[in-house]
Amino acid sequence: MSNPFATAQRQFDEAAAILGLSTAERAFLREPMRELHVRIPVRMDNGETQVFQGYRVQYNDARGPAKGGIRWHPEETVDTVRALAAWMTWKTAVVGIPLGGGKGGVVCDPKWLSAREKERLARGYIRQIASFIGPVSDVPAPDVYTDPQIMAWMLDEYEAIEQTHRSGVITGKPLPLGGIAGREDATARGGMYALRECAHQLGIDLTGATAAIQGFGNAGQHAHRLLGELFGTKVVAASDSMGGVYSPEGLDFDALLEHKQRTGSVAGFSGGSAISNENVLCLDVDVLLPSALENVLTVENAGEVSAKIVAELANGPTSPEADQILFAQGVYVIPDFLCNAGGVTVSWMEQVQNASLDKWPRNRVYQELDAIMTESFGAVHAMRTERKVHTRLAAYLIAVDRVAEACRLRGWV
Repeated sequence: MSNPFATAQRQFDEAAAILGLSTAERAFLREPMRELHVRIPVRMDNGETQVFQGYRVQYNDARGPAKGGIRWHPEETVDTVRALAAWMTWKTAVVGIPLGGGKGGVVCDPKWLSAREKERLARGYIRQIASFIGPVSDVPAPDVYTDPQIMAWMLDEYEAIEQTHRSGVITGKPLPLGGIAGREDATARGGMYALRECAHQLGIDLTGATAAIQGFGNAGQHAHRLLGELFGTKVVAASDSMGGVYSPEGLDFDALLEHKQRTGSVAGFSGGSAISNENVLCLDVDVLLPSALENVLTVENAGEVSAKIVAELANGPTSPEADQILFAQGVYVIPDFLCNAGGVTVSWMEQVQNASLDKWPRNRVYQELDAIMTESFGAVHAMRTERKVHTRLAAYLIAVDRVAEACRLRGWV
């Protein structure tokens, strides 16, 4: 399997060469500024103690506090966390919000942890990284297999250590603890706004268009609902790690969600026929939404992609080689760190809300998110057109230039 951080560095190197960054700027920006490795002892329900490996990486904070989620995954590695921290750096820059990039991770399989074990792990992780994070230095959030309840435990542990309220140290919190309305579907909703702008540029009518969703987790589920609500787009396929389902007539969202919640997978849904996770990527649809994990579109299968638009709700789903193949085929890729930037954008709004002890209504959150995503997509599309490059490289050119400028202004490089 390819190294995601090596992929992130290759993507950066290509943009850095076009921008003409100095040797020092390249050396500084292609590695994390700092990272922390921790060991977390957790007393399990059976009385035994299990020791978990954890990470927190602060890739760059020249433009503002580091920002990034915490993933709990059995195959988590420090290179995955480094890559995601790098992509978060470029993500906050490409949408123009005053934050840097960070990421956290714990090597575990939360499917096998009880609620009490999850709480002990969450609190143990925060005890280990408490001196490394803070409302104006590094702000974690939920990510793969973490959720608002886990953020609530982490917030409580941090505030117990600090002996004061610090609601802005964590985003993605439950509403009663300072969370923000609209955060639950922000990643998918931001992607929908970018998709709308992309379809407009390509002359595609999303009403009646078809879509396939690879990865039916939080982002994929909200994307299915919003595709129907906002555009009238028909989702004909969906998949997760256990299998997939396909129906040319379209999949009923409510029924599919109920099946997923009841069985743990979309596989076996009676409203369609079985399809493999891999074959979902190659269906003849207007829009493909990779919404699971990294490295699913590669040199081996990119040539089989038939979609007109690939909207990356997942982080790092497309390899550099696949990018070139898709670009040559005329497939318009909305790159991950633009397409899924809605999550961090609304998290930033939550930070602003917490800092001012304010409460934003949902319609304000959606309006602000729409404006930011629309402007950001427009800038990236213009760069793509001007430079005649694929969209990911266009987004990198904007983001890397902004971060490099901040580093130069600070006198770092």
